[in-house]
Amino acid sequence: MTRQSHQARQSHQSFTTRVIEAIRSIPAGRVATYGQIAGMAGNRRAARQVARILHTCSHTHGLPWHRVVNREGRIALGAANGYEDQKRLLENEGVEFDDTGSIDLERYLCIQVPCRYPCVPNE
Repeated sequence: MTRQSHQARQSHQSFTTRVIEAIRSIPAGRVATYGQIAGMAGNRRAARQVARILHTCSHTHGLPWHRVVNREGRIALGAANGYEDQKRLLENEGVEFDDTGSIDLERYLCIQVPCRYPCVPNE
C-alpha cells in the first residue's frame, strides 16, 4: 500500500473507526498507550478521546480494552472503576507488574509498524 493510498483510506474513515482498528491490533500479552493509539489513528494529541472511545465502544465492538494503559505503563482506572479487572486480564495474558503497579513498557509495549502491519513484539 502506498503512502497516498493509505492517506486516502484514512481520510474516509472516522477517527473512532481508526481507534477501534488500532486497539484490535494489540496482541495478547502486549499493551499500548492511549497516546500511541491516538497517534496510530491520526491524531497523537487525542489520548483523552481514545479513553472516551474505549469507555463507550469496548463492549459493543468486543475490544481488548484492558491492553490500553497510560504513558507511564500504569492502569488509568481507579479501584472502583475496573482497575482489578484490567490487571487480572493483563496478568492472565502474561503481562507482569512491578511492585509499584507499573508495566515495563520496554518489555510489553506493542510497537506498531507503520500503516497496515500488526504490532510486533519487542526483541
